[in-house]
Amino acid sequence: MKNISNSLLFIFGLMVLIVACSKKEIITPVSKEIIHFDEYHGQKVSDPYRWLENFTDDEVKEWVGLQNNYSQQFLKNRFQKSIKQDLELIWTSEYLSTPFKVGEKIFYYFNTGKLEQNRLMIRDCESCPERILIDPNDFSNDGTVSLASVSVSPNAEWIAFAKSDGGSDWRTWKIMNIASGEILDDEIEWSKFSSAEWSPDSKGFFYRKYLKPDGEELLDLNSSPKLMFHFIGTDQINDEIIVWDENDPLLSRSIEVSDDGQYKILFTEKGTDDRNLISVSRYDDEEFISIIDEFIASYTFIDSEDNYLWFLTDHMAPNGKVVRLDFDNISLGFEEVISETTSSIRSVDLINQSFVINYLDNTFSNIKYFSKDGNEIGSLKLDSLGSISGFTGKKEDKSVFYSFTNFKQPAQIYKLNFLTGISELFWEESLSNFDANNYETRLEFFPSKDGTLIPIHITHKKDLQIESNTPVLLYGYGGFNISILPRFSKRYLAWMNQGGVFALANLRGGAEYGKTWHEQGMLLNKQNVFDDFAYAAKFLHDKKIGSPKTTAIQGRSNGGLLVGAVMLQNPDLFGFAIPQVGVMDMLRFNKFTIGWAWESDYGSPENLDDFKNLYAYSPYHNIEADVCYPPTLVTTSDRDDRVVPSHSYKFAARMQKLQSCNNPIMLRVETRSGHGAGIPRNKLIDEIADIYGIALSFMQKN
Repeated sequence: MKNISNSLLFIFGLMVLIVACSKKEIITPVSKEIIHFDEYHGQKVSDPYRWLENFTDDEVKEWVGLQNNYSQQFLKNRFQKSIKQDLELIWTSEYLSTPFKVGEKIFYYFNTGKLEQNRLMIRDCESCPERILIDPNDFSNDGTVSLASVSVSPNAEWIAFAKSDGGSDWRTWKIMNIASGEILDDEIEWSKFSSAEWSPDSKGFFYRKYLKPDGEELLDLNSSPKLMFHFIGTDQINDEIIVWDENDPLLSRSIEVSDDGQYKILFTEKGTDDRNLISVSRYDDEEFISIIDEFIASYTFIDSEDNYLWFLTDHMAPNGKVVRLDFDNISLGFEEVISETTSSIRSVDLINQSFVINYLDNTFSNIKYFSKDGNEIGSLKLDSLGSISGFTGKKEDKSVFYSFTNFKQPAQIYKLNFLTGISELFWEESLSNFDANNYETRLEFFPSKDGTLIPIHITHKKDLQIESNTPVLLYGYGGFNISILPRFSKRYLAWMNQGGVFALANLRGGAEYGKTWHEQGMLLNKQNVFDDFAYAAKFLHDKKIGSPKTTAIQGRSNGGLLVGAVMLQNPDLFGFAIPQVGVMDMLRFNKFTIGWAWESDYGSPENLDDFKNLYAYSPYHNIEADVCYPPTLVTTSDRDDRVVPSHSYKFAARMQKLQSCNNPIMLRVETRSGHGAGIPRNKLIDEIADIYGIALSFMQKN
């Protein structure tokens, strides 16, 4: 009997061992710590993961490999597979960008739905057949070299086009003869954050160039840019320096040339601050006349005619107004042409000898027409609310292309005839197995912590039974005067097709309600943005739209900072967090590439008041050891030279170290990719499926 019992005990123990082995324990990576302190205004701040800032080092690359392997153990799940299959179907639809004209030629981007990168197409006349002008799918075998920017010469003979390698912000410019397709030997390197602004005679263009980095090109600080001019058919080494101020390396300059070729306008900017300086000259004059010599407001050039130049400005008009400058009487200053209204101005164009103004009314586009002397003469009639873009044309044009979209309406492109006022449908995106009538979207408002009403768009399937256990994806940005407007998104459609609700909160810090809205969410007011986002979640939960256990929050870049800060301040409010390419170390963001430029929105750690504010919400510095944070997937890319990946690396390492419960902190690092632009189709589908799949997987467990 004893031998039987022992045998049974042995068999039972063996079974336990087998079960334990079959349920392989997933062990959280342990990141090396090196004692390091920095001192800010007399206060010592620990930074044990400083070594991860050298993200191109082999040791860091090995660490990234371990992190990716750890995350992959969670990313493979039934939701991920289902979402990827859905996205593959959704992405087979054709894509067409809003066309733009130069002379008689029409240009637009096109994708069959299966190409890694969009092709640039051309019609040599309105009735001419289309042809491929530039196909970036030929740039590389894996689709990771993208077409980042194009600029067509005024005579439509030449096109300057910029390549981006693996998502980097660095651009290499080439020049093509549009008629023959011949690519010249000209090659312009070390350009960043720059367009190519052609001279009126189409013999060359202005561009911005930085010094070649002394060290790692994805890491070095970008400052002291030169404003250059390149002549077609010459070597870059012979390019002319137009402006270069070595005494103030934080200033950058750009030139715009008026459509009639009569004027050139020199803009001086400092970081991402919208306020700028402007100087003007006749095109052939070397000397500029200073018009605005203090950083007091934002000025955007619209167009010119004879001796008049028109600008959009927020000077003493937070929502924007149109002003006019008489070049023959500059001492008179600006004359107001179109006054500020209660709606903020998104854009102004001069087409058909009249101003086309895109106003934002509670985030929706409202297009109005004005005569050149400022009288309202009409508006664009729409059947539904949404976002309009396009309206790129010349003042002589009698027609123009524009696009319309909203959260349930895929892109529609129209051609507007100004003479008849009729908009004719030019192209409409058609998705497989999609019917807009099966979805609904609405705009609501909720009070934030201080009582300010914040707009929130809520979109989902019509037949969805919305309860407290319904999955919710809450997205936000809130910064840098950038508006996040209603638009159709294939990624959000995939979320809704899984039975989820998508919600977009238009937080302060953006431009949805003009300059004042931006200022209420920047610098020492940044906490307002975090409160707005948290109260958006509370508003949804109060209405039984999901719950803390079924709400995922997502944001990119400045929005990644948003997610990081809000999840730390409100750990019990969310079921999953997705901070993407985020600014996570608010005490060192200004030390890499173009990070110094963000001081206009964040402040500087070198300033005592700014330091106190930044340190109070910096995600990397505010993780606590005794708090259970929600499951989190941090995402970044190994070639992101906008928000360098070390932000995400350091944040993930410290989160894994201090997490006090079993909710995993995962890091997903994409390869041959940057901050977001130019990501190939297949990489994008994989990323979306991974992110939304893991979020749904964990929230279902709750």
